[in-house]
Amino acid sequence: MAGKVKWVTDIEKSVLVNNFEKRGWSQTSTDEDWNFYWMSVQTIRNVFSIENGYRLNDDQIVNHFPNHYELTRKDLMVKNIKRYRRELEREASPLVEKDENGKYVHLDFIPVTFMLPGDYNLFVEEFRKNPTSTWIMKPCGKAQGKGIFLINKLSQIKKWSRDSRTTTYRLGFCRFCTMKYTPSTSELDNMFVHLTNVSVQKHGGDYNPIHGGKWSVSNLRLYLESTQGKDVTDKLFDDIHWIVVHSLKAVAPVMINDRHCFECYGYDIIIDDKLKPWLIEVNASPSLSSTTANDRILKYNLINDTLNIVVPNGEMPDCKWSRCPPKEALGHYELLYDEELAQNEGVECEGKPRMGPSLNKGNRLKDTRKPFSTWK
Repeated sequence: MAGKVKWVTDIEKSVLVNNFEKRGWSQTSTDEDWNFYWMSVQTIRNVFSIENGYRLNDDQIVNHFPNHYELTRKDLMVKNIKRYRRELEREASPLVEKDENGKYVHLDFIPVTFMLPGDYNLFVEEFRKNPTSTWIMKPCGKAQGKGIFLINKLSQIKKWSRDSRTTTYRLGFCRFCTMKYTPSTSELDNMFVHLTNVSVQKHGGDYNPIHGGKWSVSNLRLYLESTQGKDVTDKLFDDIHWIVVHSLKAVAPVMINDRHCFECYGYDIIIDDKLKPWLIEVNASPSLSSTTANDRILKYNLINDTLNIVVPNGEMPDCKWSRCPPKEALGHYELLYDEELAQNEGVECEGKPRMGPSLNKGNRLKDTRKPFSTWK
C-alpha cells in the first residue's frame, strides 16, 4: 500500500522521534488518521477500556497488548509462571523435572515469592525456616525502585498480618550499584547498596555520569569469559534465553492475541554469585531516557530494530499480515524460539537445550492499597 506511515506518540523521547523521522514517516495527532502509535501504558489502558470501545483499523498498530500486565505486573507474572508449571506437571512434561531437593531443574528461575497479605501465613512459615534471610518487598504495580524496602524481621511487616484477615488475593545492558554489596543488616536501608535503578543511584556521591553505572552486555560477557571461562558464560546466557522463552510461554494462554499489537519488553534479571540468573520482573515500558552517549546509541538501535520487525521495509502497517520478517530485518535480535517450527515438529524439547546462538553483539536483549510481592 502506497503512502507515508503517519505516527503518533505520547512518549516524547529522541530515540523514538529520530527513528520515525529517519524513515520519512509523517507526524500527526490523535485527532487525525494515524497508522503507528507508540503509547504509554496509561494510554493503552484507555484505548482498550470497555468505556471507550475504540476499534483499531487494519492499517493501525500499537506497541502494547491489551492485557500486557499479565507479564508485566509482578504478582500476575508469578501467578502465570506457577500455573504454567502446574499445567506442564499434568502433562508429565520433562520440563518440570525436579532434583532430590524438590526444586525444578529447568524452570527454577523466579525467586521464592509470596503475595501479601494473602500469602502472609505461608510467608511466615517459610521465613521461620530461614530466620536469618533478608527479603525484598516490592509493590506489584510500581517502577523505578519506588516503594521497595528490605526486611529481616517479621515485626517489620506486622501490618500485613492484620490486613490478611480481611483482604483477599490479588539488547540490553547490565547495571551496578555505586556501593559494594554487603549482607550486613545495618545496610538494609541503604538503597545505594541494594537497588541498581539509575533514578536511585544518580543521587549517590559515587555516581559516575559518564558510564552511568552500566555495562553493555558485550562487556559483561567479555568480563565473565575472561574471569569465569567461556563454557560457564555460555551457560549463563543460555539460561537467560530460557527464562525469556518460558516466561512468554507462561502467559501465552492468557494474553489477548491482537494483531494490531506488539511489545518491546524490558526484562530485569539478577545474577547471583553462582552465575544463576533470576527473573525479577518484566517491564511493559522500559525506560527510553538516555543517561550516557552509549545509552542513547543502544536505545536508538533497539527502537530501529523493533520498527524493522513490526513495520518491515517501512510499509503501511497491515494487521492482516501473516508472515515472519525477513532475516535481514531482525538486525541484532536473535530468534530464540520458533513457535511455528516447534508445532510442526510436534515435539517439546526434552531436557534443556541451547536456546540459540550466544549473545555476541551485546546491545539488544531486553484505589485500594496495592499488594506487595516478596522476593527471597
